[in-house]
Amino acid sequence: MNPARNAMSWEELAIYAADPIDQINGLNNSYSSLRLFNKRESEAIVTLYRDNHAWCPYCQKVWIWLELKKIPYRIKKVTMRCYGDKESWYLRKVPSGMLPAIEVENHIVTESDEILFVLEEIYGPLGQSLNDKNVLEYRRLERELFSSWCNWLCRNSLFKVQEEQKKEYFKSVAKIFEEELQKNASGYLSPISSENGDKPGSADVIFIPYVERMNASLAYYKGYSIREEHPYINNWLKNLEKLEEYRGTQGDFHTHAHDLPPQMGGCFTFSNSNQELYAQKINLGSGLGQLELIDSNYDQESEKRFIAIALERVIKHKERIIAVNPMKDKLFDQPLRAALTSMVSKEECHPDKNSASSLRYLRDRISVPRDMPLLAGRLFRQALERTANLDGSDQGPKIPTRNRLDQNPLYFY
Repeated sequence: MNPARNAMSWEELAIYAADPIDQINGLNNSYSSLRLFNKRESEAIVTLYRDNHAWCPYCQKVWIWLELKKIPYRIKKVTMRCYGDKESWYLRKVPSGMLPAIEVENHIVTESDEILFVLEEIYGPLGQSLNDKNVLEYRRLERELFSSWCNWLCRNSLFKVQEEQKKEYFKSVAKIFEEELQKNASGYLSPISSENGDKPGSADVIFIPYVERMNASLAYYKGYSIREEHPYINNWLKNLEKLEEYRGTQGDFHTHAHDLPPQMGGCFTFSNSNQELYAQKINLGSGLGQLELIDSNYDQESEKRFIAIALERVIKHKERIIAVNPMKDKLFDQPLRAALTSMVSKEECHPDKNSASSLRYLRDRISVPRDMPLLAGRLFRQALERTANLDGSDQGPKIPTRNRLDQNPLYFY
C-alpha cells in the first residue's frame, strides 16, 4: 500500500485550479453581477434582485427566462429571511422584502409572474405568452402539481393510508403533466425552435423551479424517484440539463433537501428502504447519480474540469471558509488542503487530528449553484467525506431546520 501523501500547499493546489470564468458574457453562472451576452452595457436596463444563495424558486424562474431570452441585465443579491436579516437598502426599495424583484428605469416590480408580464411587454414573450390560453392552463396545472407536492411533503401523515393517498394524488397530477409533455416531439411543453435545436418556452420555465425541488425532496424525504416513476418528466429534465441556461441555476439534492424545510415550514420523512438509502447517500455527499443528474457518468477529462472548478472556487474564498469553520484559529487550513489534495490526487491525505467534524461541517454547507456547479460540488463533498473518514466518525453541527442562519451571507462579506 502506498503511504498517504502530504497535503499540498495553496500554491501547489492553485496549479490545478481552473481559470476564473467570464461571468459577464460566458456561461450562465450564479456569481455574476452583470450579464451582457456580448451586447453593450447600456442595454442592461433591467436589474434582477434575487437571493444570495440561489435557493429561491421564484428568483430562478425569472433568472432562467432572462438567460433564455439573452436579455442584458444586472444582478443584486439579497438575503432571504430564513438565513439572515434583510438588507436595509433593499427594504427601502421593496418594503415587503419580497423576492424576486426587478427594477426597470426606477420602476420596481415584484411577484415572479408579474415580473415576467412586464418583461414580455418590453422584450416580447419567450415563445408563447404567459397569457396564451394553453399557457394559462399549464400555469394552473403547475399550481396543482405544487399543491399535491406540498400536501405530501409538508403535512404530516398520522397513518400509512394517509401517506399513500397523498402519494397517489401527487402521482396522478404528475401523470397529467407527463401527458402534456408527450404532445410535442421535443419533450417540452411549449418548445421554441432555434439553430441549436428546440429550447424550452414560457410554460416550461413556469414548471422548472419546483419540479427541480420535487425531484430532490421526494427522494430525500419519501424515497420516491421522479425520474424512475415518470419517464417523460425524466426526459424533460434530461433535455433541460443539456442547456447551459438551466445548468447555471441548477441546485443539487443535498442543497435542496436542507434548504427547503425553513422555506416550506417543515418537511416530513416517510421512512422506507429507498428513503433511508437515498437520504444516506445525499447526506454523505455521494449523491444519487443519474437520479440527480442524467449526465453524471463523466470521463476522466470532464472530472478534471469539475475538480478544477471546485478548486478555483475554494481557493478564491479560502480565508472566509477557514474563518467561519468551527475549527478555530485557522486550524482548519491543513484539513481543507488535505481534502483538496485528495480530490486532485485520488490518494489518501490525512488531515490533522480532531478535524472530522469540521470537514463534515463544510461538506454539509456547500451550496449548489451558489458555490460551484453540481458535479464540482459532488466531487468536493466526496473528498471532504473521504478525508474526514481518515480522522474519525465525528459529525459536524446539525443542519438547522427552522432557519438556515448557519448560512448567513454576512459572514462572507
